[in-house]
Amino acid sequence: MPGFLVQVGAQVLCAHGGQATPTVPNPRVTLGGAPSVLVSSPYVIAGCALPPPTAGNGPCVSGQWLSGTTRVLSGGQPLLVQSSSSICAPSGTPMMVLATQTRVSAM
Repeated sequence: MPGFLVQVGAQVLCAHGGQATPTVPNPRVTLGGAPSVLVSSPYVIAGCALPPPTAGNGPCVSGQWLSGTTRVLSGGQPLLVQSSSSICAPSGTPMMVLATQTRVSAM
């Protein structure tokens, strides 16, 4: 999937509005001075509005990306792009990249 590469500091939210942050940045590739993010990097989520069990199955506490770049790698690992798919735990809903840098795109 082509798209803009995602860096640390990009606006990433769970489907319920919780702020998602990568736990392991990739310092080998920087985008506008900020480290990039590998697909394998887990995300932590804070501020999810999904109610806890009995009223819902949330809130989202972590997220993992399922797809990324296919032609551009860093250290043999795919990078995260804006169009990547993901899943949050425990809700099973996706994370969304709302805003990222717009200078570097990859496939």
